[in-house]
Parts: sequence; C-alpha cells; structure tokens
Amino acid sequence: MDIKEFGVEIWMNDYETTCLYNLAETCVESLTVEQLLTMAGKRDVVMDELLPMQLTYGAIEGSDRLRDSVTSLYRKQARENILITHGAIGANALVHETLVSPGDRIITIIPTYQQHYSIPESYGADVQVLKLEEKNQFLPDLDKLKTLATNNTKLIVINNPNNPTGALMDEAFLQQVVEIARACGAYLLCDEVYRGTDEEGDGYTASVADLYEKGISTSSMSKSFSLAGLRLGWIAGPLEIIHAVAIHRDYNTISVGMIDDYFASIALECRDKIIARSRDICKTNREILDKWIANEPLISYIKPKSATIALLKYDIDMPSREFCVKLLESKGVMFTPGSVLEMEGYLRIGYANNRSILEEGLAKVSEFLTEL
Repeated sequence: MDIKEFGVEIWMNDYETTCLYNLAETCVESLTVEQLLTMAGKRDVVMDELLPMQLTYGAIEGSDRLRDSVTSLYRKQARENILITHGAIGANALVHETLVSPGDRIITIIPTYQQHYSIPESYGADVQVLKLEEKNQFLPDLDKLKTLATNNTKLIVINNPNNPTGALMDEAFLQQVVEIARACGAYLLCDEVYRGTDEEGDGYTASVADLYEKGISTSSMSKSFSLAGLRLGWIAGPLEIIHAVAIHRDYNTISVGMIDDYFASIALECRDKIIARSRDICKTNREILDKWIANEPLISYIKPKSATIALLKYDIDMPSREFCVKLLESKGVMFTPGSVLEMEGYLRIGYANNRSILEEGLAKVSEFLTEL
C-alpha cells in the first residue's frame, strides 16, 4: 500500500523542537500533571490510587469509568457507543480502515487533517474533494456537496471545528450536511478534536454522532483538553460501527495504557474547569492575534469562530514553505506552510499556546515582514 507523506507531521517533526517561538502548536497550552491533579482535587490521593494499580493490559475497549465520562460530552451516546483509541489519529485511521474499500466513493473537504484524504486514497477509494473557500467563510458549499453525494457514496468526511481555518459549522448547518448524507445513505464522519473551544455558547457545537443515525464522531484529550501527552482518543457512533471498528482495533491496539486511561478519566470528571481554562486562553489569544492582523497590511484572514488555529493569507510573492523557513532561520518563529495543507499562499498559526510566546513571536514576525 502506497501513501503520501504526511506533510504537516513531517514539517512539525523537522522544526518544532528547535524553534524559539512555536506558533505552529495546535493544542491549547498543555497542562502539567500538577495542574491537572489540582483541578481534579487529586493531589493528596493520587499515589494512593496509582500505587495499587497492577499494570496489565487493562480494559480492552477502555475502562467503564472513562467511557462513561466520554458520554458526558454527548447528548445521546451511551457507554456502548464509545471506543477508546490511541489518540484521535488512531480513531480516524480505524474508521477509514473499517469503512473504506477500493472503488468506494468518499467525499472529503480540503483543507483538513491529511488523514481524511490520503488514507482513503491509499485504499484505492474514489476520493472526491470539496474545496473550502474564503468567500464561504471556509464552510462547505452545500450545493456542491449535494452534487458530489451520489447514491454510491460510502462516506462523507468533515472536520468541525475546522483545522486549519477555525471555521465552525453550527447545529443548523450540520443538520443540512446530515440531510445530504441521509439522502444518499452515506456514513458521516466528523473529526471533532477542537470541540469545546467555540467562541460562543458553552463552547460545544453539536456532534454528528448525536445528529445522525450513521454519524461518527472522533475526538481526543489533545487539543481542547490540553493533554496531548496522554495519546488518548475515542470514537463515538452507532453500535454496528463500534463493533466493526473493534475487530480492526484488535490487530493494532489491544488496549490503551492504564495510566493514560486513569488520567483521562479524572480530567473528564473535571472537564468544566479544563474547558473554562481552554476557552479563556483561546479568547484572550484570539484578540491578540486579531489586533496584530489589523496592523499588518500584508496579512489577512477569516477570523476563526472556534479551535486554536487560523489560516493567514499573506500578500508576498513567495512560496509558503520558503516564507516559513526564512522566518524560522531569521527570527526563530514557526508557522506551518500552507503547502503542506494543500493551501499554497497561506500560513497556519496556532495561537493557543503560552500568551508571551504568541506576543513575542508575532512581534518577531512583524520585524520579518518589515525587513521583507
């Protein structure tokens, strides 16, 4: 099986450990173990709970405690509708592996996380791409989606909130996508790793797993929950999909780590505190980014309504990779070039890291733009 190089992951691997100002980071600033335990009220009892733990494989599908906690993120899901995975990256890969066969029509958006088009392409699927455009606020064109969604469509794949644009499909918009999927009998997979960071309401857009009988949601502890180091995610969806995915999962996962399961459980049990922190960081840093862009004539964007990232358009005659490498070499600031996201002429910024890193990094970018 041939598959394309994973552009964004290769870029991150090459530079993220050596840059001075990481403005490519896509997680809300990571929590320390101490911060997590303090929020959860576990500092005084954590060792009493961990020391007796026998480090076996643990619960194969994820502990009941963890799966019950995950259901609190949804309106209609029960424990049996949840399967724990090795991050959202594992969840996404398992769904594609389970559902996609050679020749199947798969509809996916671009830009999005590369898994959602490169994996089905590698299986020999008929991958139809719906390009997101600025004129539509980077939301899918529903008329074009209807045209692509023929009766032989197996799977429609979306990403909400969107990576890399921060665009957000609200519940009314998602209902229209659901009706298109239902009309052709397709499954609808939504990568929801940034759910919980919406600017408005309680931060949580509706999940497709709750809106559609063939809706599948994937998510993780990495982005909104600031716990990427746990490498823990999940799939929420119909029982027949959970059972089918579990067959494939047995061949590559067995179980997640018991300690990861434990820490994810206590994090979800105090999720209101973690999400409040994440939303506060995102709100504050979005305002910093917005003010900076207003004063940079060479940079424009569609302001994100959710997530931790934004797609910046730059008015300079230079390929995005060259721009990013020169910026790194001269100022130590790391963006992600649009070229690795199939969006040449743009740059992705992750703005939910430490506030001082964002402010100092943007000042360095301004110096770079002036010198150009």
